[in-house]
Amino acid sequence: MIDSHTEGEPTRVVLGGWPVPAGASVLARREAMRGAHEAFRRAVVLEPRGHDAVVGALLVPPDRAEAVSGVVFFNDVAWLGMCGHGTIGVVRTLAHLGRIGPGPVELDTPVGPVGAILHDDGAVTIRNVPAWLERGDVSVEVDGLGTVTGDVAWGGNWFFLTELPGVPLHFADRAELLRLTTAIRTALRRDGVTGRDGAEIDHVELFGPPTRPDADARNFVLCPGAAYDRSPCGTGTSAKMAALHAHGRLAIGAEWRQESIIGSRFTGWLEQHGEELIPHVRGTAFITGRGTLLFDPADPFRSGIT
Repeated sequence: MIDSHTEGEPTRVVLGGWPVPAGASVLARREAMRGAHEAFRRAVVLEPRGHDAVVGALLVPPDRAEAVSGVVFFNDVAWLGMCGHGTIGVVRTLAHLGRIGPGPVELDTPVGPVGAILHDDGAVTIRNVPAWLERGDVSVEVDGLGTVTGDVAWGGNWFFLTELPGVPLHFADRAELLRLTTAIRTALRRDGVTGRDGAEIDHVELFGPPTRPDADARNFVLCPGAAYDRSPCGTGTSAKMAALHAHGRLAIGAEWRQESIIGSRFTGWLEQHGEELIPHVRGTAFITGRGTLLFDPADPFRSGIT
């Protein structure tokens, strides 16, 4: 395995030792893994080997001949569709292993093909799957907050995007921000607010003023489960740009500079291909470790602490 972080958010890339999941596509492999490979998912990312912020990435055979690999992302509670920071981490990992060099690279994910460019300075720009605003100005009643209004948008995962006036986005207040975003997600579930085709909205993203002069906004992102994103969130930045464009607040090709709760930054922009909005997100990952995970049959927590 290779560990990295992208603007503060960890990625753990699994290189071997995991049985190749059944299926004729990356999507089919992810679906097959939901039942058969739960113990592997938990063991790789949960304590005592990991923690709730770790996002895993299993390299699998790609769907397309031009793709260097397929990848299935997962975290402490779920199998993901796409992961922006994780894609940047995978690209840097492949470069660290000598499998790719600077320039373009193609990857296949469960939600579709994505591309990336590894720049000479080590930064990575990803070309995400199409993003869109599903529903604007959706209101829910949230315990302790009252009426909260936001946008439902897709950026590779489903997001509820909102601002909470009077609630500053300070890293020191992350426990309270987790409580508030979890309450919003609970209200969305209670009221049946979903993404397309009834898909669960499992990410909640708060926005506020930036703290650094080279950013346009600061965010706090609740991920599936009870973890927050240390990075500005690649799929969340994609969803936010699509929502901004739908509201007439972001032009095609204009940069959106997204600051995270820890002060790191992604730079993004949109391209339009026909009726599709294609997000591009640029950030930097750093390799933090490499090693082998060991699973003792006598270990009562060999499949993670749940």
